[in-house]
Amino acid sequence: MKGWERVLGLDLAGSPKRKTGYAYFDGKLRVGTLHTDEEIISLAQGFRLVMIDAPLSLPEGRESIEDKGPHYRECDLKLKSMGIRFFPISLGPMRLLTERGIRIRGELEKKGIQILETFPGGVYDRLGVKRKDKRAIRELYLRLGLPLEERNYSQDELDAIACFLVGVYHLEGRSKMVDGKDGRIFLL
Repeated sequence: MKGWERVLGLDLAGSPKRKTGYAYFDGKLRVGTLHTDEEIISLAQGFRLVMIDAPLSLPEGRESIEDKGPHYRECDLKLKSMGIRFFPISLGPMRLLTERGIRIRGELEKKGIQILETFPGGVYDRLGVKRKDKRAIRELYLRLGLPLEERNYSQDELDAIACFLVGVYHLEGRSKMVDGKDGRIFLL
């Protein structure tokens, strides 16, 4: 559990009206949800590394999410070649998520906080767990030694735990980086 206190996992929602899941460790695994950018940035203050489930860059050749241009980053295409399914950043709700992720990334980097992109769906795929099977995901976390509370976790919270776990593995040098010229995604 060494180094766990330095990682915050965030399952970012595209809109502040929806729940963003968070997970971190301070002697106990803390998991919950929040909404606004201000809440997210405030929570992130004390961490060295924030792992976030949101695109943090645009495909090469796009100046903004509104531009016409490529729908996929090179790292996205590599995920696809690994058999990992995802939505392109140009698809409806993904546009909002991408804009919000890039905006929060900028705010956290100004404060000297490292922020990296991850993808819980890809983590679950690589570990052989169905993405929406909450019971199987919970059992996976218990097998990996995470100290979970005896309660029901929302999908946002479970995904935030996946983000947190990738951050811990990253600090230990055990994460898998899927990179390209226009982005990087970290997995287990």
